[in-house]
Amino acid sequence: MAKRVQLVLTKDVSKLGKSGDLVDVAPGYARNYLIPQSLATHVTPGILRQVERRREQERQRQLELKQQAQEQKAALEKVAKLTIAKQVGENEAIFGTVTTQDVADAIKAATSQEIDKRGITIPDINHLGTYKAEIKLHSEVTAQIDIEVVAS
Repeated sequence: MAKRVQLVLTKDVSKLGKSGDLVDVAPGYARNYLIPQSLATHVTPGILRQVERRREQERQRQLELKQQAQEQKAALEKVAKLTIAKQVGENEAIFGTVTTQDVADAIKAATSQEIDKRGITIPDINHLGTYKAEIKLHSEVTAQIDIEVVAS
């Protein structure tokens, strides 16, 4: 069998890797598709150094993002409880539901921090009461916050 060829991707290739990744592929795939389409280049010592430098920069960027998420979590945990006012009908049932956008707006009002509503997980809230919401700030950092739904 032919040996594998090591290449650095210059563009994202589906099912192979992202731009800047070091990949091992079959020589025919490299010679007939990746290199002629300018999707990859041969590995040289200079390119290896660039790849390592890019990986280190990406690792530093991820550490900074995680640190920011930790700071956001600390700020959210200082707020004991978020209060959301909704119109109430019979049996303390609210009109509509409390949405993740409502929670994101309440967080912004309480802590002046922007939180992406797609990272907020809440149970179905149809009645007055206290509920727990989970906020995903980073892939490794999540915060728990109490939400109190009151009558407006």
